[in-house]
Amino acid sequence: MDSLTQIVLGASVGEAVAGRKLGNKAMVWGAIAGTIPDLDILANPWLDTVEQLSFHRSITHSLLFAVVVSPILGWLLRRYYRHESATFRDWTWLFFLGFTTHALLDSCTTWGTQLLWPFSNYGIAFYNIFVVDPLYTVPFMVFVIAAAFYARHNPKRAYLNYAGLGISSAYLLFSFIAKASANEAFEESFQRQQISYSDYISKPTPLNTIFWSVTAKGEGGFYNGFYSLLDEDDTIEFEYVPQQAALLQPYLGNPKLERLLEITKGYFAVVPAEENGILIQDLRFGKFDGWREEGGQYVFVYHVWQNEQGELEVEEINNRPEIDKDYLKDYWQRIRGIKE
Repeated sequence: MDSLTQIVLGASVGEAVAGRKLGNKAMVWGAIAGTIPDLDILANPWLDTVEQLSFHRSITHSLLFAVVVSPILGWLLRRYYRHESATFRDWTWLFFLGFTTHALLDSCTTWGTQLLWPFSNYGIAFYNIFVVDPLYTVPFMVFVIAAAFYARHNPKRAYLNYAGLGISSAYLLFSFIAKASANEAFEESFQRQQISYSDYISKPTPLNTIFWSVTAKGEGGFYNGFYSLLDEDDTIEFEYVPQQAALLQPYLGNPKLERLLEITKGYFAVVPAEENGILIQDLRFGKFDGWREEGGQYVFVYHVWQNEQGELEVEEINNRPEIDKDYLKDYWQRIRGIKE
């Protein structure tokens, strides 16, 4: 999830663990705990593209990290705030829950997290919420900020904080229900259109949990489609994208390429690059503007080629759609179930 959301969640968790003993210090350190896992991006200048993709949401998002680092930070903070009533156990729980809730919330997004690192580098993902969702974050933030204005022993403080946690958790629960409803519509459309598939990924489109997209593995390629829970017409038009895996042949066996394909979980398509090499499209994230009549581009695309020394180079291409007034208007209409 985005940094603001993780700060709010961390602050709320910190308050729940030690708010009565630390007051707003619990929120501040909870927010810090909710931020620490994402500091893995500080290593980016020393990593190439594939290493960045592989390292992000790995070590610092793992359960092992939470188990090992939490007591260390708990001991340090207990010594620093030795005059406060919060115990070593309180501080340890504050960091442990701050780390684990961060990682678990990130697991709800499409990218997922390597929760079981170093035993597995598989990105666990539930695909039930977009990385930025104001309906999750804004109400949650309002309650947490309101709680901060009450004294630590005032019962309204705990009430407001738990209300924020409850509302945000209820929204997450709704996202799973919405996903199940969208999956039912996708599966019925596959069956009606006699589309054979072995697996699929469904995920919400940006900023909401009403409008969903799907990518299904078919014979030699993938089917992409969109569905809003508010659609009156449940007919879903699918776009077929050939995988063209044969284009990988000149690069197979290279560890960098193998890791990149592993990161996509097999949801990739290949097209020739305009100049040299190939473009690998990560289909898990789909096309943010693929629902428009003119279609769109895949959000995550990687240019792969061999340099003059015969080494494999990988560069990410920015294919984000241009967000303007017309786009937002069309997008809002499509979320409401109004098709072009």
